[in-house]
Amino acid sequence: MKLVISSDHAGFPLKEEVRAYLAKAGHEVVDLGAYNAEPSDYPDFAEKVGEAIRQGVSKRGILICGSGVGVCVAANKIPGIRAGMCHDTYSAHQGVEHDDMNVVVLGARIIGPALAFEVVDAFLKAEFIAKEERFVRRFNKVLAIEAKYQCGDGSKNPV
Repeated sequence: MKLVISSDHAGFPLKEEVRAYLAKAGHEVVDLGAYNAEPSDYPDFAEKVGEAIRQGVSKRGILICGSGVGVCVAANKIPGIRAGMCHDTYSAHQGVEHDDMNVVVLGARIIGPALAFEVVDAFLKAEFIAKEERFVRRFNKVLAIEAKYQCGDGSKNPV
């Protein structure tokens, strides 16, 4: 599978380990930075992953920062991005199966590499259960909320 991955400085070491793990497993991993542990701003990297998915570079992405919260909040501002912070395998696969999550978010200061590998594996193996009416109904409601607050030019309406 082709994936995009990115992190800020706090997530950089874990990103490098996850990227290497995925490449060894045969995935094509597009690294969108950060490329070192020098201080950087998490919104920049969340936007890179979101834009890459919107442009069709890949269907799924991985974001990592210190806690996971910052990149998760920032990524979810991008129309079409459904990012979920997951520090367990159940949330990682359930987020895809029930909510069509397309970006998994990890907190590098919360989990270590072994658990990160398991979480990413669960995320990548999962598929949206579009056959079950309840999940489709709920997903369509999420899309309606997104559309309600999006302008025709792709920007968000002021609150």
